[in-house]
Amino acid sequence: MYRISISPEEIEQLSPAAFPGRIEVIDSIGLDFFRAVRYLRRQSVIGFDTESRPCFSPNQPHYGVSLLQLSGKERAFLFRIKMMGDIPKALRKILSDEKILKVGAAVNDDVRGLEKHHDFTPKSFVDLQKIVWEYGIKDKSVKKMAAIILGIRISKTQQLSNWEAEKLSEAQQSYAATDAWVCREMYLKLLSSDKNPLTPEQMLPNPPKNVTDDKDNPEKRQG
Repeated sequence: MYRISISPEEIEQLSPAAFPGRIEVIDSIGLDFFRAVRYLRRQSVIGFDTESRPCFSPNQPHYGVSLLQLSGKERAFLFRIKMMGDIPKALRKILSDEKILKVGAAVNDDVRGLEKHHDFTPKSFVDLQKIVWEYGIKDKSVKKMAAIILGIRISKTQQLSNWEAEKLSEAQQSYAATDAWVCREMYLKLLSSDKNPLTPEQMLPNPPKNVTDDKDNPEKRQG
């Protein structure tokens, strides 16, 4: 049974964690790209996320999706789709493959961002934010879900960094790979867990104190 919510102070007490496998940044179609596609097509469950260059003022343009992250257990691929000029057909096939589960958080937003690059038919996407309530979890940010489900603390310090930089830093690469990988790991952990759905009262923004001691409002995804 999972706890319904967790505080930032409690998260700080957890051990830090990051993607432990091999990270590959791909910015062109070549041998590395096709090796990545071959690996991903062999997976039944992959972690999924995207990153966009942040806007810090209303006058700034919306830059759109810069990076597509897809992760298996031991390898994570960071596709710099803006540098590639488009979403290559081989990648669109993975995103449309109903036999490959793509697990993320707030996936509709990510998919809409990708569709602005190229039309495709998204299939077999799993949004953790839409299923954690079935396991008694109210918090919906990736950081809090990871703390509750996996008992780890992941870093979000690179979330607002420049994802269109000429070269991604090691910290950016680790952050991007971790965000996709941890979604896969959370999903697999939930699959092996018993369901304990939140009650209608617990799902309210401010549930009665006799129902739960959670004082935080439901959050939107932080990344």
